[in-house]
Amino acid sequence: MEIKKYIQNLDWWLVGAVFLLALFGLVCIASATRINLGESPSNVIKQGVFLLIGVGLMIAAANVDYEYFAQFHIPIYIANILLLVAVLLIGTDSKGATRWIAIGPLTIQPSEFAKVIMIFCLARVITLKQKILNDLQTIAYLCVFTGIPLVLIQKQPALSASLVLVAIFCIELFIAGLDWKIIRNVLVVIVPIVALILFDVSRENPLFTDKVFAQHQFNRILSFVDPSRDASLYYQTEKSISAIGSGQLTGKGLFEGTLNQLSYLPEPHNDFIFSVIGEEFGFFGCIFVLAVLLFIVFRCILIAISARDTFSQLVAAGIAGMFAFQTFVNAGVATGILPNTGMSLPFVSYGGSSMWTNMVAIGLMLNIRKKETKSLFEGGLL
Repeated sequence: MEIKKYIQNLDWWLVGAVFLLALFGLVCIASATRINLGESPSNVIKQGVFLLIGVGLMIAAANVDYEYFAQFHIPIYIANILLLVAVLLIGTDSKGATRWIAIGPLTIQPSEFAKVIMIFCLARVITLKQKILNDLQTIAYLCVFTGIPLVLIQKQPALSASLVLVAIFCIELFIAGLDWKIIRNVLVVIVPIVALILFDVSRENPLFTDKVFAQHQFNRILSFVDPSRDASLYYQTEKSISAIGSGQLTGKGLFEGTLNQLSYLPEPHNDFIFSVIGEEFGFFGCIFVLAVLLFIVFRCILIAISARDTFSQLVAAGIAGMFAFQTFVNAGVATGILPNTGMSLPFVSYGGSSMWTNMVAIGLMLNIRKKETKSLFEGGLL
């Protein structure tokens, strides 16, 4: 009877959407790595294994007493910091960045794990300090709490993971009830700074941005602000847009994407997998993927709204924000509406650490859903 009730309480719509997307991702990775041309299927096999391990992690996260572990948020936070420090000390270098730790044949990316860890820990700290959330001292503490892993991640460097942490921080503070006056004051400061940065980058002789940003970061912003300045900087985005545009409405068909099959697309199995989808499955394929991801975010938001307590609500909202932000940035980079930065497409892009982080996040959502949601008569939405 307990098992039957447990199964009934699971959000099968959410589970179904995740598996649909993950399986479609395997197909896209197969095409991106050109197994039809005789290339090794190792990445597809690895991703399948990552998915199976992810299912196990999802089941574990869906059944642990997350409220019990919340009291250990400081040790969990410290473990996260130590992992990020370990990356800088013994990490594996690849393409000018040190983001991975090799453990035997396995390579993990702690900055991915930091996303869900910070969602959990930050939600706990905000819950404990909610009554004094708008005090300057509390805001300063939360900024430092988030800033430490943020700086360590940026040192790798991993700009995309840093941006996700900033998004999680802002979303959880907003949901917790941050005063609108504080939000207004922050926007009054940040918006002019962003505008000034974009203006300075566009100058022939920048005043400060070329000194503040690392060279590769400056080049990415420059290619976004003024693509004509240096065609080589805009190469990746240009090929991505060309691939998506050439797919038109219905796409060229699986394994038929010209730019993909001829290896013109950069990182087609990871950061630019949306380009593969656009070229081979067309506009309809892109809409399908975005619609499924939107549905996942929508289910997470419903769970957040129906959560009984602040902590659960903040965790659910943070996870919804993480998925939404990563989807927006990945698709935005692929279509040229955002500067180029490496961001995986949730459940679709290749990567074990990314898949495991996302599956743990879904497990937590299922946990909150079955344990914390209100009944229909209490005003619940699920």
